Amino acid sequence: MGAKVLARYKVKSTMYEIQVDLDEALKVQAGKGNIQAALDMPKIYSDLKKGQVASQDQLTNAFNTTDVYAIATTIIQKGEVQKNQDFRDAEREAKVKQVIQLILKNAVDQHGRPYTEERIKRALEEAKAHIDNKPAEQQLTGILDKLKLVIPIKLDTKRIKLTIPAQYSGQVYGLIKDFKESEDWLANGSLQAVLNIPAGMQLDFYDKLNGITHGAVQSEEVKE
Repeated sequence: MGAKVLARYKVKSTMYEIQVDLDEALKVQAGKGNIQAALDMPKIYSDLKKGQVASQDQLTNAFNTTDVYAIATTIIQKGEVQKNQDFRDAEREAKVKQVIQLILKNAVDQHGRPYTEERIKRALEEAKAHIDNKPAEQQLTGILDKLKLVIPIKLDTKRIKLTIPAQYSGQVYGLIKDFKESEDWLANGSLQAVLNIPAGMQLDFYDKLNGITHGAVQSEEVKE
């Protein structure tokens, strides 16, 4: 079993709190766990530290039910599960590894050669690059800007021009925005965009793109 932590969710002006097993609560948050195993005590509190249990009227008013397990599921899925320091450290370490692997796959030195993992780790420390909990892909450009201050490094990218039919442009926009260099909306509603995609991310990008558009997007490489 994991650490015992607090989960809480504010409804109207009242904060509702429960004590949960961290590992199991994170599974419930992802829609997979067992709420009975996650909930340490079958009680909903208005202040757990003071031991104040929420009244039946409060629960009905806030959640339209007094079912402790249904309410606990709502608190975990819609509210905040507080993570202890060990978990946050492990989470950050995993994110740092993801970022390093992404850099190794997509970045090269001034001669076009890849860096070693050890050199990238050292450069991240030297540059005091901040790595947060956002997806690694969204942080890549900002982190590379920091690394450029201590080592010669650049993204190995490919420029492509996409023409996305109007019916898919809304769904695709979120996928392309991090790589977008320019965009042009055509008279028929299609979106034409020039992207700069890191070399190591192209296969994954095209898989996602084709999954959304069923292969209806036209793409061509833009030569320098």
